[in-house]
Amino acid sequence: MPESLQQFFEARRQSVRKAREFATRALDGWGLTSRTEDIRLCVSELATNAVLHGTARGHGFLVRLDIDDNCVRLEVHDSRRQQPVVREPAATDVSGRGLTLVAALSDEWGVRDRTPLGKVIWSCFKTAGDDTTPISPPGSDRDDRPVEVR
Repeated sequence: MPESLQQFFEARRQSVRKAREFATRALDGWGLTSRTEDIRLCVSELATNAVLHGTARGHGFLVRLDIDDNCVRLEVHDSRRQQPVVREPAATDVSGRGLTLVAALSDEWGVRDRTPLGKVIWSCFKTAGDDTTPISPPGSDRDDRPVEVR
């Protein structure tokens, strides 16, 4: 049975750590034993991109995790429609590898526009064969309604 958790974050650098901690709690609560580090790293990269490039002044971002029998889906919702670009940084560059890491670690990823504004960057992580049974953490009612990202 699918489960979903989401949390809104302010567009501040400290929120990247908080988003990673949120994901860790969700994955632990679901009893996920595989792909956890891949998902945590992708949360960090996508949250960082949201803070640095994806949020308009006065807006934040939302991290959503969904789990079903064979996949964890990570979504990061932000407030700008500007499409991300996968870069090929030089070996000496200290940044610019975030989406390259997401593409390498996830089984699939993409971007879609949000209504009324912004975009969602999503990635999926197959967990088939994992010994997990989704466990609903307290207050984890699934909710597919659109979420306003302020």
